[in-house]
Amino acid sequence: MANKSFWMKKLSLILAALLMAIAAQAQSDLIARIHFLGGDKISADTNSAAFANEFNSPQAQALENQTLDKLAKIFVAKLKPNAGAEDLAQLRPLLDDLLKSEWILEIRGATNGVPEYTLAVRLSSERANLWSKNLHAPLENWVSMEVPQSATGVMWIKKFDPSYWCLFGRSSGYTIVDFGQGNLHEGILRFAESKFTDTGTNWLSADLNWPRLAQLFPALREFDFPKIAFQVIGHNGYFRFNGKLNLSQPLPSLEAWRVPTNSIHQPFISFTAARGVAPWLAKQSWFAPYKLSPQPNQFFTWSMPGIAFQTYAAEPVPNANAALTQLYENLSANGNWRSNFSTPLKLSLTNNQLNISGIPFAAPNIRVAHEANGDFLVGGFFPNTPRGKPLPPELFEQLATPNLVYYHWEITEERLRVMPQLSQLMLMATKHEQLNGQSLASKWLMQIAPKLTNSVTIATEISPTEISFTRKSAAGLDAVELRGLASWLESPKFPAFDLRSPPRVMRPRSPQQFPLMSALKPAPAPAK
Repeated sequence: MANKSFWMKKLSLILAALLMAIAAQAQSDLIARIHFLGGDKISADTNSAAFANEFNSPQAQALENQTLDKLAKIFVAKLKPNAGAEDLAQLRPLLDDLLKSEWILEIRGATNGVPEYTLAVRLSSERANLWSKNLHAPLENWVSMEVPQSATGVMWIKKFDPSYWCLFGRSSGYTIVDFGQGNLHEGILRFAESKFTDTGTNWLSADLNWPRLAQLFPALREFDFPKIAFQVIGHNGYFRFNGKLNLSQPLPSLEAWRVPTNSIHQPFISFTAARGVAPWLAKQSWFAPYKLSPQPNQFFTWSMPGIAFQTYAAEPVPNANAALTQLYENLSANGNWRSNFSTPLKLSLTNNQLNISGIPFAAPNIRVAHEANGDFLVGGFFPNTPRGKPLPPELFEQLATPNLVYYHWEITEERLRVMPQLSQLMLMATKHEQLNGQSLASKWLMQIAPKLTNSVTIATEISPTEISFTRKSAAGLDAVELRGLASWLESPKFPAFDLRSPPRVMRPRSPQQFPLMSALKPAPAPAK
């Protein structure tokens, strides 16, 4: 009996380890999972004021319709290369459900490297039948296999090529569209029952393996984010975020904060402090010309009210004079960074200040600052005003938060009001598309701005490779993020994350386009 008991325990341990391995493998296959509670459910929430302010206005609805129109054209073209207006008319109404209804999107990896995409939308029977009917049109060229709905909840399957399938089914109130390989219909019920029930009351939740997403969608590599998971709820007229970042490399030891208290002073409408940034900056190719040795591990940014160009940044350095000289020599020796700008730029180093000339309406400079907390390099687009009121004690109380990695505070309405001039100038100067002031996205920003108050984001270190963050915001996003979202939605290359302007093409012009030159043509020789 003792021997039997020993083997039973051993077998139990083996089975437990096997189950844990299977569970770990299933989780490792996950590339992305996004759950949206749906506009209808959120609007019924007693804490929906922030959501209503941002998304229920005529300006918001016009922007939503424009964005869905763009996406419908892209989806139809992907599903059916020879698609026409009728195919677009079939697909476009379905996208409205993605704003109103609850849905879950999952992307999972496969052993052969081909991902599986599953979208589950909670729909009425009437809307589910419309999805089934209307999706057939753009997929009509695919080989179809009709399946009785009573059989595992699958309504139909279409085959794109010998190994790629689209499955359409319904289970537990969800309408499920699955693109991938293998016998998808065999696991669709288990998938629905285990993954799509008891999703909670978060307005939005996401679990994103950003590095793997960037492999699928190369445009995402520009952002270089780590793995991220977060949840969003509403409370007292605010969006509240809670989330975690899982880093691919550990943070360095967090040194004590060194704040440039003489350079930063009230009044200001935004303030940002970050530390532990040196390893991340070292990986960024765009940062190479600006890199110092040793690279500072902290930075601060702040903005003043009234004048758009009064935005500044500072970083602590061991010796400000030596650091400024090193930066000037780096920029002078590496001229490639100038190619990112649309106008010729010149550098000059005088009186412990590095000046960059050539950008209209602005005078970018980086200067030496010797302060009580040590040496700093301080940069800006406009001369800093004389020192006014000292920093509020509440700011230092925030920086005293244990293991604080990142802190951002702003008056979002004020930031949105003064930001357009600076952002438009920098987009133009760096060869990027500007945001049209008459666009639907601009009108949406103007409509929501007066309703936005303070935004606060706090991130703290849990372990060297894990960071937790929280945000309280009337808009969910801060001013820079809102401006970036608007520019992206209006980009000619949407949905690509690419705002670069197309290169200018010099075309020959006729003499009629140059009347002055035409007038200076040599007179014809007199007739003989």
